[in-house]
Amino acid sequence: MKTRIGILGYGNLGRGTEIAVAAAEDMELAAVFTRRDPSTVSIQTKDVPVVCIQEIEAWKDKIDVLILCGGSATDLPVQTPLYASMFNVIDSFDTHARIPEHFKNVDEAAARSGHIGLISVGWDPGLFSLNRVYANAILPNGKDYTFWGKGVSQGHSDAVRRIKGVKNAKQYTIPIEEALEAVRNGEDPELTTREKHLRECFVVLEEGADATEVEKEIKEMPNYFADYNTIVHFIDEEEFKRDHSGMAHGGFVFRSGRTGVNQENKHIIEYRIKLDSNPEFTTSVLVAYARAVKRMAAEGVTGCKTVLDIPPAYLCTQSGDELRAHFL
Repeated sequence: MKTRIGILGYGNLGRGTEIAVAAAEDMELAAVFTRRDPSTVSIQTKDVPVVCIQEIEAWKDKIDVLILCGGSATDLPVQTPLYASMFNVIDSFDTHARIPEHFKNVDEAAARSGHIGLISVGWDPGLFSLNRVYANAILPNGKDYTFWGKGVSQGHSDAVRRIKGVKNAKQYTIPIEEALEAVRNGEDPELTTREKHLRECFVVLEEGADATEVEKEIKEMPNYFADYNTIVHFIDEEEFKRDHSGMAHGGFVFRSGRTGVNQENKHIIEYRIKLDSNPEFTTSVLVAYARAVKRMAAEGVTGCKTVLDIPPAYLCTQSGDELRAHFL
């Protein structure tokens, strides 16, 4: 029987999830839930209903996994615990500093309801998290470095768009090349947050908005921009559509470590991803983990989980024999 997927929210992540579900032979899309008027939302999958979010509780027995496609700034802290009381859920919550708090809230709700709440699924947090854990276990004497970009951060762009007076915005995260090369060369630099990345914002203002106030609010936003050198450009809609319609992203995870009796041997682990479409890649990860959630739920697992708790085999359609023959 196919895994029945529900999508909550039909923006970039919602559309990407729909594409990923359609490509998965063991899954089917059951419904798309929206805060908008459903009659204004047109999806690609035929014969699948678009449902007002107020009616979501009626779908509790019709969905195996609900994939939450809202933003980390304001949507997911509320939505994930709420809907974990009704469904097995997955989100891509990516405010790293607030993950312990988010985990606690989701764990309480999911444990009470007997569901699974899988949080912070994507590439960072997500796949990069796994690489950091593996590398730390293998090279306990060493240093970690993570670089993001150059690319569009969906979470940071969403946070800027929610500022009063902002009509549209894209935020690019840019690694500082000198820092990246120092790590790759094994120099083990001590780097502050500000020394690793630059953040660059391209913003279209609402008519009458105060550019000075918007720029100040962006640059002082905690957990997003306050710890970085941030450049803000104000542009018109035409330039925005022409030059900033793409969603490319990527990044690097490094672990530099030493082994040997006298720590004489140096090793560097480097993991890189390069993405043409950040939302389509992120949602491909979400859909793979939806497969794991259904399997774990069938085993009676409940409560909040992260990618660190999921066996790799649970992500795959192949049997254990097939995985051992082709990937091990």
